[in-house]
Amino acid sequence: MVENKIIFTGPVGVGKTTAIAALSDDPPVQTDASASDMTQDRKGYTTVAMDYGVIRLDDQTKVHLYGTPGQERFDFMWSILSKGSMGLILLLDNTRQNPLKDLKFFLTSFHDLLEDAPVVVGVTKMDLNPQPGVDVYQQYLAQHNLNVPVFEVDARNENDVKQLVTAMLYSIDPGLEG
Repeated sequence: MVENKIIFTGPVGVGKTTAIAALSDDPPVQTDASASDMTQDRKGYTTVAMDYGVIRLDDQTKVHLYGTPGQERFDFMWSILSKGSMGLILLLDNTRQNPLKDLKFFLTSFHDLLEDAPVVVGVTKMDLNPQPGVDVYQQYLAQHNLNVPVFEVDARNENDVKQLVTAMLYSIDPGLEG
C-alpha cells in the first residue's frame, strides 16, 4: 500500500478542520479545545494539536490529511506534522484584515517543507469579501518567483477540497490521469 501525506495549514478559522471533514473517507480525528484567547472572537473551539483524515484513492493508495493548528503559539506542531509530507495546502481567509500578509507568513513558516514539496493555495470566504481576487494572489506569488495554483474554495464543499488535492497531486506528477 502506498501511503501519502498532505498538510492543510492557514490562520485560525480558515476552514482546515471543515475541509478535512468534507473530504475524509472516515470520520476525522479532531483535537479541538475551547478557545480562550483572541480566537474566541472568531470561533468557540480551536484545533490545538491537529486534525486528521484519510482518503483512499484506490485499493493501493491512501492519502493522509493533517490539519495544523492555526495559532502561532502552536507552531511547534507545524514542523512535526510536516515531516514526510508530499505537499502543503494553504488555506487563506479573504475576510481577514490582510490575507496577503497571511500568505507571506505561512510560506515563510513552511519554507523548509516547500523546498522539496509543492504548495496549493485555496482562498475561502470570497463570497463574503471578494477582494483581493485570485489574480492578486497569483500576482503576489509570481513576484516572489512562485508558480502556485490558487483557487477560490468553500471548505465545506467536498468538490472544492478535492480540487485542491487534485491540483497538489498534479503538481507532484503532471502525468496523472484525472
